[in-house]
Amino acid sequence: MAERRIGLIMNGITGRMGMNQHLIRSIAAIRADGGVLLANGDRIMPDPILVGRNQEKVQALARAYGIERVTTDLDAALANKDDILFFDAATTQMRAALLRRAIAAGKHIYCEKPTADRLEDALDVARLAKQAGIKHGVVQDKLFLPGLRKLKMVLDSGALGRICSVKGEFGYWVFEGDLQPAQRPSWNYKKAEGGGIILDMLCHWRYVLDNLFGEVESVSCLGAVHIPERIGEDGKPYKADADDAAYATFQLAGGVIAHINSSWVTRVRRDDLVTFQVDGTHGSAIAGLTKCWTQSRVNTPKPVWNPDVPQTIDFYAGWQEVPDTQPYPNGFRVQWEMFLKYIAGETASFPWDLLAGAKGVQLAEAGLQSWAERRWIDLPKLEV
Repeated sequence: MAERRIGLIMNGITGRMGMNQHLIRSIAAIRADGGVLLANGDRIMPDPILVGRNQEKVQALARAYGIERVTTDLDAALANKDDILFFDAATTQMRAALLRRAIAAGKHIYCEKPTADRLEDALDVARLAKQAGIKHGVVQDKLFLPGLRKLKMVLDSGALGRICSVKGEFGYWVFEGDLQPAQRPSWNYKKAEGGGIILDMLCHWRYVLDNLFGEVESVSCLGAVHIPERIGEDGKPYKADADDAAYATFQLAGGVIAHINSSWVTRVRRDDLVTFQVDGTHGSAIAGLTKCWTQSRVNTPKPVWNPDVPQTIDFYAGWQEVPDTQPYPNGFRVQWEMFLKYIAGETASFPWDLLAGAKGVQLAEAGLQSWAERRWIDLPKLEV
């Protein structure tokens, strides 16, 4: 029973996602539980060095979670041959350049998405990683949500028959900053700083659609800037010129049609902050973050259209919830453990690599092109 150290450079861990999901709920939690168990009884112990611009901030995080190493010098961290893995959760605009530096230093790569703000850069990074012979992976967190894991089981069972369509609703109201404080940073709404919900969310929808329903073949997308002025962190108004909503339709391999509304300008009256309804010839399913319900062909009600009388059918009552039959740990941690096993040689491959990340950027870029040109955009097959 040996402990196998993996030196890990963690960049961008003072932001909300990097700190909460990747540092606290993944790496720190793995360390607290004694590492990742391998089949031979050995344990992988990630040994992170936290990288940030603010020494006091990263030092405070390190103290809080029992991490010994911090630095503000990324070049020095990349030069350390004992740290073999580079992780990035910093801003999208900086990511491609940071990944190139890490690849040039011979590091394996694990990173947030989007992997770049342009497809050209995302593909270039994927090519460089392939040429360098390093291992690489991209976070695809929504595949590990309990609701979508249950939905995947329903799909795999064949209970829905042939899938006809997918309808997704995502988002909630992000306050403008005057009446109540905004829940998201101002850069999300500025084009020059890499903001916009199309770039943010279509990368997610690419891997969800590809992995659950069929490869995305084409997209028609309409973006919108519904709220053109918001209040910044300094209390002053700023021009919000990046899209805060997107209405996209996708054609998938096999003939499935998907439509997903993504919005920071919507008030929630549905089961969860994101829901996916899947309609098939033998049944339907609807999944949120944690729950999933199904309705079979024989249990489908037969309503009659009559606008003159109140509806007599309780449409919610005819659905059955898929039960919890197994534990569903934090999805970010699950994927971290899978990638660490890949780095350690426990598994031969990792399906969500930098090419998969580039596919997400491809769809986001196609969505923006579709909006600008008001037409369908086909997605050619990507190779590196």
